[in-house]
Amino acid sequence: MSATARHRPESSSGHAAADEPGPRRGRNAWLLAAAALSIAPHVTNLPPWVSALCAALLIWYGWRSWRGQAAPARWLLAPIALGAAIGVRLSLGQLLGKTPGLALLAVLLGLKLLESRNMRDIRVVVLLCFFLQFGLFFNNQSLPAAAFALFAALLTLGSQISLADPIAGARERLRLSAVLLVQGLPFMLVFFILFPRAISPLWGIPNDALSISGLSDSMSPGTISELVLSDELAFTAEFDGPRPPPPERYWRGPVLTAFDGRTWRMAGGPMLDRPAYTPSGRRYDYRIMLEPHHQRWLPALDYPAGPVRGVRFTHDFQAVSRAPVDHRMQFRLSAFPRAEAGGDEAPWTLEQSRRLPAHGNPRARGLAARLKAPTPGQTVERILSWLTENDFTYTLQPPLLDENSIDFFLFNTRMGFCEHFAGAFVFLARAADLPARVVTGYQGGRVNPVNGALTLRQSDAHAWAEVWFSGRGWIRVDPTALIAPLRIERGLENSLPAGESLPLMLRPQYQWLRQLRDRWEAVATTWNRLVITYDNRRQRDLLETFGLDPASPPRVFGAIGIASALLLAAFYYWARRRRNTVDPLDRAWARFSARLARRGLARAPSEGPLDYGRRLAAARPADAAALTAICTSYARLRYRPPAPHREICKLIHSVDHLILKEETPRPR
Repeated sequence: MSATARHRPESSSGHAAADEPGPRRGRNAWLLAAAALSIAPHVTNLPPWVSALCAALLIWYGWRSWRGQAAPARWLLAPIALGAAIGVRLSLGQLLGKTPGLALLAVLLGLKLLESRNMRDIRVVVLLCFFLQFGLFFNNQSLPAAAFALFAALLTLGSQISLADPIAGARERLRLSAVLLVQGLPFMLVFFILFPRAISPLWGIPNDALSISGLSDSMSPGTISELVLSDELAFTAEFDGPRPPPPERYWRGPVLTAFDGRTWRMAGGPMLDRPAYTPSGRRYDYRIMLEPHHQRWLPALDYPAGPVRGVRFTHDFQAVSRAPVDHRMQFRLSAFPRAEAGGDEAPWTLEQSRRLPAHGNPRARGLAARLKAPTPGQTVERILSWLTENDFTYTLQPPLLDENSIDFFLFNTRMGFCEHFAGAFVFLARAADLPARVVTGYQGGRVNPVNGALTLRQSDAHAWAEVWFSGRGWIRVDPTALIAPLRIERGLENSLPAGESLPLMLRPQYQWLRQLRDRWEAVATTWNRLVITYDNRRQRDLLETFGLDPASPPRVFGAIGIASALLLAAFYYWARRRRNTVDPLDRAWARFSARLARRGLARAPSEGPLDYGRRLAAARPADAAALTAICTSYARLRYRPPAPHREICKLIHSVDHLILKEETPRPR
């Protein structure tokens, strides 16, 4: 006997129980909870008046359900629906799109719930709840959002179960809902893995991506020091083998060559399928999980190697995604930190890297002329020595600079962050006729002790310099490593002056909070790697591994059909096995029904035990007491779980020792 059949409400009409005030109130409460949980996560993305209207409609429905009032007339609700549509159009500028669609769907759910009069209306409400739960992923694809949607789906399924079984308890409804969700899980996995993936995120960019900050393609004094105050996650990296030591953890981002006197910017150049250098030295293979920043550059460990599917490289060794990083993306990359890159650099690149504005910062130009030495290496050493000998301070709170920002920093304030030191060094090197450029990105990273992943945040943003030497190529020069060496070895929190404010999670007193975050981020990293970043590129690789051509829809959909058919066959076999392993109570009831059927009193499939007992009593008055007692006892034990074991044993004994009139007693 199936779960639905076992919990069929008892009445002669088959619908009376559903109309009783108690079960109806319980069903309405489940529907109200499901609707509220389906709308709640959208509140932050909807216009405030839409959220307020939905709350009012749900409160109205709860009030009328509690008071037992009839549904309001449709002529009263129609103007509300029309006004909501006009309001959405005026507030959001359109009726089509992600946010307008979700706003209208939320209002329609509240209105449909309020006007529900019959089972058909309630089933529509359930479907609207499912649509809103699915719509949650248009704005947020994080693990908490998925968990919230799953819980809302559990309650919504419980609401649907209440239609078939109004008298079932809350625990039983949740149990059946969980069983249905578990049964649907294999089908979900088949479609998730095999169904063709969209090339871009469904309905555009998720809103959780819009909150992510990051480096840009320009740098002026203060831009990076402001960025490092953010504790936002930038990316995580998982290495196939040992991690590189901290001094080699330079994650290359935008390379800035053009300078207008205050701001450094990227310069254009050719794009390549692989970086133009010969890999050498130790190789590191790793997987990077990148948070969305809406640009194309990738923070790749120096120096990135290629080719890599979906990635191109600039002439200055930046890794660049073919598409903007507008959602979480995963890449497999390799790096050669000790390789020599750019030894045969093009003349136009070197010319770009020597260029300075015609005017401005005269004192820095004079200093560069005095520090210039016979060889480039000696010139670099003199510049670095001058910086270390003149009492510079590494700080997140540098004073403001005037129009000649390099002069003011070098000779007046002498307080700055990494962008100040990198920019000033490159200016001095160029003024001494050396090709040099600023490289921005991230440096270091913290190892998550839970999963071993290297986590880099916006607070790890960094800027350094590169100088070109004939025969050697581009050589990294990091002035910050001289001014604040602990920044490179042990991170930002160990390199600032005493008493200077740190980002919240870097403060020593919040060590316990960092430990909690480590555990959470380890789980979130696994979720992002297995689910969120499973895009069309990774799906194509997986299908090719199993010999399926992703470009052949018949083969892909054929595989989906075969997998679904196998799952259906497995569930059918499981259902048949369950039929043969019914619990003792149902086995006793089946024996009782079969015995009466042989006497011409077969139970109808839709006939409940109480109705069956009344019919048996009318047909066999002499046995009415015993037959009615068995039917009543079975109904009580089956529909009012949990049943005490001794009561079940008593019923089984009554069935097995039932003696009908005109029957010979069985020998004991």
